[in-house]
Amino acid sequence: MNAILYIHGKGGSAMESEHYKLLFPNCEVIGLDYQTFTPWETGQEIRIAIKELKRRFENIILIANSIGAFFSMNAGIDEMVQKAYFISPIVDMEKLITDMMKWANVTEQELESKGMIHTDFGEDLSWEYLNYVRSHPIEWRLPTQILYGSNDHLMSIDTITDYANKHQATLTVMEGGEHWFHTEEQMAFLDNWIKEKNV
Repeated sequence: MNAILYIHGKGGSAMESEHYKLLFPNCEVIGLDYQTFTPWETGQEIRIAIKELKRRFENIILIANSIGAFFSMNAGIDEMVQKAYFISPIVDMEKLITDMMKWANVTEQELESKGMIHTDFGEDLSWEYLNYVRSHPIEWRLPTQILYGSNDHLMSIDTITDYANKHQATLTVMEGGEHWFHTEEQMAFLDNWIKEKNV
């Protein structure tokens, strides 16, 4: 039997993994309830979980959502996982952070001097986080399927296409889809995408 490890996005939970049990009836589906929220800490949590699963299962498949995909790409798990499904992945965190800095009218000099700045739209900007992202470029060599909504407000189609081309990932775009796949139509599209790519 193979294992599916599901990594949720911000505001999500490991319980979301229940949705994938019907899509992978011959696999054990597990959701990771990670407790940290930085790529260096959460990446370590994901790596530990993968190592434990590797002792019990021959093959591990990763499903990761939004920032969960970014954390996974920082976990150093390429050699332990068979393939990955990314849903609305954050593939360029530096661009997202600098975009949020523009939205909040925060300069690099301000962020460096204060270290941490809370924004009106609820995100904390961190100089340490930005530096980590810049000094740890993504290296991901795993066969990966990407599902992206054309109305994603966090990652542009150019950013996601550039990532897919550089990492030989297969990109599927849902016209009208959002960053958060949650409506009945979006979830039906997601389910069909999984079924088509699960070969």
